[in-house]
Amino acid sequence: MSFNSFGEFFNKAFSGNLSTKGKILISLSIIWMVVVGYLTWWNSINSPLEDKSFRWDEWIWFGVIPAIVPYLLYFVWKNNK
Repeated sequence: MSFNSFGEFFNKAFSGNLSTKGKILISLSIIWMVVVGYLTWWNSINSPLEDKSFRWDEWIWFGVIPAIVPYLLYFVWKNNK
């Protein structure tokens, strides 16, 4: 696993040359992060505490990490043919 493979992935992802399955998986990851971000924001507004700020730690742990880990596992287990 190298940084070149990450670069190739991002180039392929943003060039529009993904398969339908790839587009669906990336779309689901983005939707997941947005939904968890919204729920984090909503819970912070409705909390009884005085601190109404966005809880970035919750969003990173429950939104970003679960959306990125499958791609990292893909790079670890990818066949290098």
